[in-house]
Amino acid sequence: MTESTTEIWEPHAPAATGGLRPLHAQGLDLLVSGAATAREVADGVVEVTAEDSGEVRIEWRVPCVDATALWTPEPRGTGWLPAAWSAPRRTGLTVGAPIAALVGTGDVALCAFAAGRPDVLAGAGVVEETGEFRFWAQAPEGLTVRIDTSRRHYARCLADLTAWWGADHTADIPEAARRPAYSTWYSMHQDVSPEGVETQAALGKELGLDVIIVDDGWMTADRTRGYAHCGDWEPVSLPDTAAHVRRVHDLGVRYLLWYALPFIGKDSAAYRKIGHHALADAAHMGAIVADPRYPEVRDFLTDRLARAVEEWGMDGLKVDFVDWFGRDRDDAPAVGPEADCASVDEGVERLLAEIRRRITAANPEAMIEHRQPYVSPGLWPYVTMIRATDCPLSPQENRQRTVDVRLAAGPVPVHADMLMWHPAEPPEQIACHLINVLFSVPQISVDLAAQDDGQREAIAFWLGVFREHTATLQLGELLPVRPDLGYPMVTARGVDTVAVARYAALPVDASGDDWRTLLVANADADPDVRLTGGSGTAAMTVQDARGRIVRQGEVALDRSEPVPVPRGGLLTLRRR
Repeated sequence: MTESTTEIWEPHAPAATGGLRPLHAQGLDLLVSGAATAREVADGVVEVTAEDSGEVRIEWRVPCVDATALWTPEPRGTGWLPAAWSAPRRTGLTVGAPIAALVGTGDVALCAFAAGRPDVLAGAGVVEETGEFRFWAQAPEGLTVRIDTSRRHYARCLADLTAWWGADHTADIPEAARRPAYSTWYSMHQDVSPEGVETQAALGKELGLDVIIVDDGWMTADRTRGYAHCGDWEPVSLPDTAAHVRRVHDLGVRYLLWYALPFIGKDSAAYRKIGHHALADAAHMGAIVADPRYPEVRDFLTDRLARAVEEWGMDGLKVDFVDWFGRDRDDAPAVGPEADCASVDEGVERLLAEIRRRITAANPEAMIEHRQPYVSPGLWPYVTMIRATDCPLSPQENRQRTVDVRLAAGPVPVHADMLMWHPAEPPEQIACHLINVLFSVPQISVDLAAQDDGQREAIAFWLGVFREHTATLQLGELLPVRPDLGYPMVTARGVDTVAVARYAALPVDASGDDWRTLLVANADADPDVRLTGGSGTAAMTVQDARGRIVRQGEVALDRSEPVPVPRGGLLTLRRR
């Protein structure tokens, strides 16, 4: 690749300090500041390190030929090619992840990269003057990036980059973190009660939901939303909490409880106790953001959250709004003498580490849920699942967000945003909601008592698919196609099972001799599933959205005519 020195107009980005010098590395012409080195770590993969006393920058360009999309793990971050003058994105411990891929025709990665530290400022975009695509990343004092130009499937490149992050850097994941869950948020909002929770837990268990997550409302009698009542975390709406939790456990259901970790509501007793240690004023939320740089704050918050597991017997915590610790961090107030760290990120990390230590001491299988956008690998030691951010009743958005997070989350289970639907939703569409999040852990948030027989059958059937094929769907190799089109088809490859979810009228690749079972979930209105590339025969079963068998027999894998699979249905092929 030839070196380009075209000056770039960057109205939103800081100028590189200290000057940049050229560095050639395995076909890449880079510009770097400070003392920099480069080494090849695999075919087409280069690791570049720069060090200096101030900010260091690493930048490079690739020809923007056959490019279709810039992939990032941010909500709505994929599907277009930004301009080089676009605002850079800043990632940190509590927001985002420093990883991206320029994807080309055929889903190859023209260039993928990741930074070895969570807190970077990074830019990427088309250079209008040259038709190149330019990447750059910078951070204080030292930065290492891995750059992959191997032109493999972009998902394989991203998997290798996240594996680099994850070496000896992840929490133990309890098996329950991969089990389908019920959430009270969309179905109850703040109107929670022991009776209501226990009813949904019992109904959910019958359908295949092994975990219940009780959201906002348990700590207040107020039902008008807002966060002015956060901070005390007393179980106002869940009296006799330990006995209530035991009743849920008796159903065979695990129990997680929601906490808005950073918020100290202005109507709480906690505000009078630690409100003077405020990182920011969230006035429109009725709260302040607590400053984790103070041991007094961390001790208070840890005690409040840990009691859910230590005293009430909960199985874990839904830890919400962690990204608020990282908002406007450049404007964080100077710390007082009672603080024991100057960095907000360090305070957050100490807080999360102590919460995890306390709850796993009480219950080694305790779970912690985080939520997009706080998906940084720096948080992996403190989390057992990451949920896609809120997108109620938006199946395509839920699909794109869960796949995006899967590609950046390494070994951490990814949960869908809670599935909700109108009471009149037909079973076929309920099945499509579930198929859209097939490669994540589903969470459901509707009144299960109000579902009719068809709706319940669709829920139970598809939850059974999730549970039976967890090893393939969640732990298999994930290969989504066409990020520029929002992933119209996604494939997961397990040991001897391949699962394909079809969201558009696309043919399904049945080639290869490495599968004994091929699952095709059809979420498209077109029922005609065409198989390509296969040979031989397989036993065929077609089920509708409710799991009822509508067709069985033997099928030739090289057949030219399609296999009819109803919307919301499942085609299962098994080689004899």
